[in-house]
Amino acid sequence: MVKVVDGSIGEGGGQVLRYAVSTCALLGEELRIYNIRAKRQPPGLRPQHITAIRSVAVVCGGSVEGLKVGSSSIVFKPSKPRGGRYFFDTGTAGSVSLVLQSLLPVLCFAEGPCEVELRGGTNNPLAPPIDYIREVLLPALRRMGVSAEVSLVRRGFYPRGQGVVRVETQPVDRLRPIEAVEAELEVLEVFAYSCNLPDHIVKRMAGTAESLLRKAGYKDIVVRTESLGPDDPRNAVDPGTGVFILARLSNGLTMGFDSLGEKGVPAEEVARRAVDDALSQLSTGAPIDKHLADQLIIWMALADGESRIRTSSMTSHTFTGVEVVGSLTGARFEVSEGAKGVQIVCHGIGLSR
Repeated sequence: MVKVVDGSIGEGGGQVLRYAVSTCALLGEELRIYNIRAKRQPPGLRPQHITAIRSVAVVCGGSVEGLKVGSSSIVFKPSKPRGGRYFFDTGTAGSVSLVLQSLLPVLCFAEGPCEVELRGGTNNPLAPPIDYIREVLLPALRRMGVSAEVSLVRRGFYPRGQGVVRVETQPVDRLRPIEAVEAELEVLEVFAYSCNLPDHIVKRMAGTAESLLRKAGYKDIVVRTESLGPDDPRNAVDPGTGVFILARLSNGLTMGFDSLGEKGVPAEEVARRAVDDALSQLSTGAPIDKHLADQLIIWMALADGESRIRTSSMTSHTFTGVEVVGSLTGARFEVSEGAKGVQIVCHGIGLSR
């Protein structure tokens, strides 16, 4: 039976597409999706989305009709995910993190180990930085039984991208459910980074972030900076900067809050944006940040048993994930909002390799 998804539902952007393609690849079911990115300007497929779809199709030996820039509909016919070595390039500064959102579940359920090199943007606006995937998403997935490593070879910023990320995965037979409802904050880490820019920028970002966090009452703070220049192989081809705040928790998980530098925006303001996001979410006491909740939806649906998480707030992406993944897999989601955030319970389908 062909699964049909209206790409305009929920947030009506690329997340609908990523969820649907990845889920159907794992279920081995044909997918027709229309109205792709209907609520975005311009609508239809962009190069980044094409790379995500193509990568999933290659790994699972599938085929795709309508895979071109601007296309508003595709037909995806998957086969079984296969281990091996793969290389995918967005050809732009398109986010490799968003490509991984679709690709990583498929890699983990492949018949054998996978080694993948991804090229594109590693630190993008409106997308999780690759640092978030490594420091926040992967620790949560390891708790569910995922064996995956993501290494940053070279950063990539707009406009040319050309960042390089390597991914290694081992097959998982079945995912364990995740429980993350209560946890205490142990330490905050401030990481300010830059490429091809003066050192004082990261120092100002780091200093501002630390000062604001201490003013808010937090004392256990670790500060790290990274200022890469032409002699460092990890240095990006274009200049870029940002700040990433990590909240290390007593349950072994981490929350992440980031802000990307913009031309004309002072370093202090970049830091303030990340701190404001961190303080807003930390005030709820929830152990799962709003972006991790969004990314965990598909993994919770595939897990064998009941997952339960508490997050700071329910984003449109998370709502969309619950609707799309729930309808495609048959996993049951229960969402309840309260004074201390949002609790999401999922009765997973226990997908096995």
